[in-house]
Amino acid sequence: MDLTVDQAALNIFDPAWHHDTFPNYQVLREAGPFAPGPLGLRLVTRYREVDTILQDSAWSHAEEGTIMHPDSDGSDLPTSFLWMEPPDHTRIRRLVGKAFSARRIEGLRARVTEVAGGLVDAAIAAGEVDLVEAIAYPLPLTMIAELMGVPASDHAAVRSMSFGLARGLDPDILLSQAEIDHRRSSAAAFREYFTDLVARRRADPADDLVSALALAEAEGDRLTNDEMLATLVVLLVAGHETTVSLISSTFLMLMRNPDQYAALQANPDLASPAVDELMRYCTPSHLTTRVATRDVEVHGEPFAAGDGVIILLASANRDADLYADPERLDLTRYAGSGAVPRHLAFGRGHHYCIGAPMVRLEMELLLRTLARRAPRLTPLVDPPPYRPNLVVRGIAELPVRIVG
Repeated sequence: MDLTVDQAALNIFDPAWHHDTFPNYQVLREAGPFAPGPLGLRLVTRYREVDTILQDSAWSHAEEGTIMHPDSDGSDLPTSFLWMEPPDHTRIRRLVGKAFSARRIEGLRARVTEVAGGLVDAAIAAGEVDLVEAIAYPLPLTMIAELMGVPASDHAAVRSMSFGLARGLDPDILLSQAEIDHRRSSAAAFREYFTDLVARRRADPADDLVSALALAEAEGDRLTNDEMLATLVVLLVAGHETTVSLISSTFLMLMRNPDQYAALQANPDLASPAVDELMRYCTPSHLTTRVATRDVEVHGEPFAAGDGVIILLASANRDADLYADPERLDLTRYAGSGAVPRHLAFGRGHHYCIGAPMVRLEMELLLRTLARRAPRLTPLVDPPPYRPNLVVRGIAELPVRIVG
């Protein structure tokens, strides 16, 4: 199909293309590093320009709420430090970062292995399952909830609340009134839930993130109650929704690329470097926004203060100027001694994903479990149905036959 630049720019926001929007990205990249986009914003399509903007302090992420949700008062978008810039971003991220240190996350290795193994074994025993429900959701949700201190009995409830917020991150112009109302009710329910949990942890602290932030706020460590509640919400939502998408897409791509699955089974040590290739190839969060805080040029393209851009992370990760054969999944891409450009799926600069160590650990150990159990995976539907979500997009259901 021959696509014009204008058609490609529209298609990337159309749920009908969510199963494979990469041909649209290719058309946009070939047309240039910048293309006209919706909401008066320019689309940034290529790696070099995306990388530059993400690392330049002249570009702010704090305006995403205004761009995407102009009629919201912010109470239904508890995104905390995700949509902040220094010094507030630095202050809150420093408090939260202690829970996501490499040392703390590495200490979860045995628990992640246990959870991943149990889920894979249960799926094999069932024979035919929806991998989204059987593995992709429960693994990251269990781990972020346990790290934060959310009791297992509450996992189903917080997942339901999270679902409404994840869809609500999309531009309001793409949402129905029912979806906007669901975002509001989910945000209110989350605030009520964490208000109660924080009160319980203040009275009886535990070794978890909720207790740590509650005590930090109580000790006057420059974290207000509203900031703490918003931070807890965003950590729970961001801490599993994008990983659900990554895991689901990983299963689908391993089934579509049996040679790569065979290579993993033959060499389980590919699991660690394979995570980077899967992040590049299956980028779970396709786009983000930035606004210029002053007049600035990006590789010759002028922007005035106040100009905004939509950064196409998934497009940049398929840029042929940076990656050899970028449309091919190659689990060995990051395993060799040669230099390979880092992918941009975790972002860059001071907004680099704080949960990256957790994602890496969960994915590595899930891949090792698959290599060790070596189940045969057969899709029962291909392509599978996708969620309508634009920002946190992913597969809605992935029915498979799985044989150990």
